[in-house]
Amino acid sequence: MTTKASTTRRNGKANATVKKEVKEKLTQSAIGLQVQNLNIEKVVPDTMQPRKTFNELLLTELSESIKKYGVLQPITVRKSGCEHIIVMGERRYRASKLAGMKTIPSIVRDYESNDILEVQIIENLQRQDVEPTEEADAIAYLSEKYSATEISKRLGRSDNFIRQRLKLAGLIEGFKAFVQNGEMTISLGVGVALFEPEEQQMMLETMGKDFSAHQINRMIKDQTYDLENASFDGEDEKLVAKAGACNVCPFNAANQGNLFGDGKMVCTKSACYETKKSKSFVNLIEKSKKENTLLIPEIRKYWADDESNQLVISQLEKAGLKIYLLDDVELIEEPIKPTIETIKIEYQHYDYSEDELNAELEEAIQSYNEELETYNSANRNGFVNGIVFHPETHRHKEVFLKIVENSKDKLTTYSAPLAERKMADCSPEEQIVKIKEREIRKMQIENNKQFEEVVQMIRETKYIDTRKALSVDEMVAFSLTLYENNVDYVGRQRFFSELLGNTSKMKDVKIVENFKKKFKKEIFYKLIRYILTKQVHFGESNHVNNLTNISFYNAMQGYYKTKIAKVEEQYAEKRNKREERLKERIESLEKQIQELND
Repeated sequence: MTTKASTTRRNGKANATVKKEVKEKLTQSAIGLQVQNLNIEKVVPDTMQPRKTFNELLLTELSESIKKYGVLQPITVRKSGCEHIIVMGERRYRASKLAGMKTIPSIVRDYESNDILEVQIIENLQRQDVEPTEEADAIAYLSEKYSATEISKRLGRSDNFIRQRLKLAGLIEGFKAFVQNGEMTISLGVGVALFEPEEQQMMLETMGKDFSAHQINRMIKDQTYDLENASFDGEDEKLVAKAGACNVCPFNAANQGNLFGDGKMVCTKSACYETKKSKSFVNLIEKSKKENTLLIPEIRKYWADDESNQLVISQLEKAGLKIYLLDDVELIEEPIKPTIETIKIEYQHYDYSEDELNAELEEAIQSYNEELETYNSANRNGFVNGIVFHPETHRHKEVFLKIVENSKDKLTTYSAPLAERKMADCSPEEQIVKIKEREIRKMQIENNKQFEEVVQMIRETKYIDTRKALSVDEMVAFSLTLYENNVDYVGRQRFFSELLGNTSKMKDVKIVENFKKKFKKEIFYKLIRYILTKQVHFGESNHVNNLTNISFYNAMQGYYKTKIAKVEEQYAEKRNKREERLKERIESLEKQIQELND
């Protein structure tokens, strides 16, 4: 059995072996050579040296040490004409220059030209302060000669570390600068490096001049796909023959190191993923036609007019399939047998004992058996085989289904929406509509850009630190923010139906003006009080919002002290009765113990 200690010892031995190899390689012909004090003006850095950055503060500290004690470890150089080129020790050379030294102790060696860069790289990579992108470029250079496993052994690093650095080497210069100045983390840099240079450039331009980790993370999320939840089999090498299987694809993050979690399969090539998803959907349609099974999109009638849903519906119509939505059918899915593990997950936020969990499991198994009986008798009850699929992901599952009575003779026709049709296929009237819609869309985009620019400008000012009292417009803005982001539809109808007037006939700017005219402190108070009642947290895990709950309870005492007291009395009475029963039971048990002892 491999233990952590044995792994550490093995890595330590590997590291020691590598250091020994490098040391032997560096000193192979140094035995018998004397340390020479070379004129520092005749010593020059190697322009091919992979290390480009040096910590200025540490250089200054080293130069102060050199002033006092001199250079304790000689640098290594090679002869080139009238000069000596540094192989190792450029940091000591730079510090010596800062210290004003005239000479520097050096060992002069002869090297094969092919060995110089490799020696420099390995020597640099074994230091602790190597800049990550330079480290990545250096490891990428070594990868031309050695495998990732061989590099990891030579450097005493893990295979995953080497794979991540190799990926980081693919980062374009614009993003490398953010890693170098510390704005971008290495893990985020690796995430960006998953994409092709052209895609990285688009991400960089979309982000703008100022680095935004949140924006980059969002773009990565939008352009990566969880293969474990794909609508197709990741091991199917025939789905799209040119692309091959996902499990061996280089664009699968699982094959590039532990980037999204241990072994997590994430596709980083959106075009390929979408192609496979589309092909799997075509295959699903063909299977439905061949087996004469109904193919039902997970769409409700009230969402049928949505553009993306219309596109899916039109694809089914073009394939000659009858269109039924979820409202048109009754479904029976195969039930999943509950286990104690699933019950524990379901009740993980409750302090349940083992007995309580087992009781929940028994109840869940009873429900499962009833559902299983319904599932097994589906064919006898008039249900037929069918398939339901998600309109966006195309993930699907086999079910039993029955068309509801009012849908048998009344099929709804769902034609492609106007926005999905080409201009040439539209009537003149429809073309006018499309032209106007496009112009409206352009104006919306321009307005959004203008708004973003204004907000960003204000965020860069000292507005938040302003000490002036809130203006009426600011209080109105805050109130509407509370209203729009915290009050649901039912709350709006029940408590605030008169607040904004008839919004269906007003433009947004007019609604705000109308609200401002009606604005009173009482409206603001009403919004705050509504939100107070909604932000409390129920359940045994309410300690996560403990301050919210306690402060709400205390605040309500000033309004409903008597009513709250009555509720408290009811629970106190229940508690007292339970404690009395418990006391009686304990006394009875203690009596039995006493009798046994006697």
